[in-house]
Amino acid sequence: MRRVVFNQKGGVGKSTIATNLAAIAASQGQRVLLIDLDRQGNATRYLLGDEPAPEGTGSAAFFESSLKFSVRPAKATEFITETPFERLHLMPASAELDELHSKLETRHKIYKLRDALNEVAEGYDEVWIDTPPALNFYTRSALIAADSCLIPFDCDEFARRALYELVHNVQEIQADHNEALHVEGIVVNQFQARASLPQRTVQALIDEGLPVLQPYLGSSVKVKESHERALPLVHMEPGHPLTQAYVALYEGLRG
Repeated sequence: MRRVVFNQKGGVGKSTIATNLAAIAASQGQRVLLIDLDRQGNATRYLLGDEPAPEGTGSAAFFESSLKFSVRPAKATEFITETPFERLHLMPASAELDELHSKLETRHKIYKLRDALNEVAEGYDEVWIDTPPALNFYTRSALIAADSCLIPFDCDEFARRALYELVHNVQEIQADHNEALHVEGIVVNQFQARASLPQRTVQALIDEGLPVLQPYLGSSVKVKESHERALPLVHMEPGHPLTQAYVALYEGLRG
């Protein structure tokens, strides 16, 4: 299964959700690849901390290689590195993704990620893709390569209104490039159960027939602590209620 975590709005927890769900999958015995396509590299730092990614690895190096002709093209596995966590591998991100963006668009390299994932398919049970907060070349590449899309939602009214455009964009890519793609669900993040506004906002999504996933993810200082320590929640504090919510969310996705 290949899942993209995507929202055109920043600050909704894309990297946190993608990394923690990938870490949970690996902790439960799945062979997992996390691909970071966001030039900010938050998912990369979440797993590697301050350690630099090995030279030559990463999504920027992968896409750059697609712009060059070679008698012996590099294998997709050459751009992937191990992480400190068993069964969890990473294709890290870097700021060089910005420099490549326009070249990749003009050279029509939109299917290269899909081809790479087909190449490594036997090595991984699950692939998670963290995307930039924009519908750009990298996000489109991810959606074309994926089976499903998870949409983080932070209980904001403006974000609710923007959801319709986002879902439409995913459906357009499904129609034009990837028939298998679908919106698997909306992940409610930073939910405050005691506040009435988040409850009304989420209920509006449900009433409109959108696929809102359970359970909702609450807010906790433990998230920032896990970022600082470069430890996904399942490794830092497995018994914490938020960790358990992530586990329940993941198990619900697996069915």
